[in-house]
Amino acid sequence: MRWMETDVKTLSRRSFLAALGGLAATPAFCGSTLAESLLSREAADGVPLFVSAYKKTNGDYGIGILDDLGQVLGEISLPGRGHGIAVSPDKQQFVAFARRPGTFAVVVRPYEDRRPEVLTSEPGRHFYGHGCFSADGRLLYAVENDYDAVRGVVGIYDMSGESVRRIGEIGTHGIGPHDVMLTPDRKSLIVANGGIETHPDRPREKLNLDTMAPSVVYLDIENGDLLAGHALDKSLHQLSLRHMAMDADGRAWVGGQYEGPLSETPPLVAMMSRDEAMKVTDIPDGVAAGLKNYIGSVTANRSGDVIATSAPRGGQTLFWKASSGAFLGAEPIVDGCGVAPIDQGDFLISDGNGALSLITDPAQPPEILARPPGFAWDNHMFALS
Repeated sequence: MRWMETDVKTLSRRSFLAALGGLAATPAFCGSTLAESLLSREAADGVPLFVSAYKKTNGDYGIGILDDLGQVLGEISLPGRGHGIAVSPDKQQFVAFARRPGTFAVVVRPYEDRRPEVLTSEPGRHFYGHGCFSADGRLLYAVENDYDAVRGVVGIYDMSGESVRRIGEIGTHGIGPHDVMLTPDRKSLIVANGGIETHPDRPREKLNLDTMAPSVVYLDIENGDLLAGHALDKSLHQLSLRHMAMDADGRAWVGGQYEGPLSETPPLVAMMSRDEAMKVTDIPDGVAAGLKNYIGSVTANRSGDVIATSAPRGGQTLFWKASSGAFLGAEPIVDGCGVAPIDQGDFLISDGNGALSLITDPAQPPEILARPPGFAWDNHMFALS
């Protein structure tokens, strides 16, 4: 069951790009100023680009820029493990965030002769790994942990000057904000509060599993007022709501990580809007049993009518019809987690074994495009063009 016909022009372009080769050298953000831009605007024009955090076999962490053939076109080294990436609306810059409880974020302007700019979280805060830009690209919103006060915040950063400035924050009305995105009307932020209390003094411990209260909230972008809040049934209070995507009708989709007994197979994916309550999707029993109660990434295709949700611990990527929430199928990809849209109906999926795979039909095996040696891709992948 294919959701869109193959774009012949795209396949032809991919054949051309296979002979193009790399576009850039490999600068490190901690070095001196770059001798040249990370990417050539002329060479990259019309080339679908993607970004993802990685770990190399030698233990180095960084961000890789890829084309749609899986070629690594450029790299930016990081001081620790990266996680999510916020891409500006004009695609001219992106911000890579440290994995929780990291305190660094790196601003990269790949077409400019400027060294990446390193941001450090405010005292008493750490990043949660995700962020998004305002519609005009002037502001960056980053989910953060105010860990001593046990509350989530969205840090607000001014991106318009020569250097980035943190200019304020708003509360998320919850604990453990993991992801944030802008509503289609550009007037609100949607935040997925995972509900898990953590503290950097106890980095990977979960301190409140018995009293978790995950939620998805809509916040006024001007003043932080709570416009709407959604939660699951109390029987699912241990389903940490984490990663999100927006479908063509403006509904938010969210994937969860269940902290309850492994013997249970709760729903792991839900959808909602500001005015519509959260509704969980039905995962077929034969699929649910193998997911290990964990959804990694949530992504919409470019037309917004299909949602992909990866389950790396179970080695499956699930697909959903956005309009109805109907299950479309699943693809087995070992440790596949990063998902990004390509063309109108297809997806690229990166995995922890370094492969980049193309999915055009949930009923057909994925096509492995490349496996760059020495790379292990991290949880997320994002379209840069």
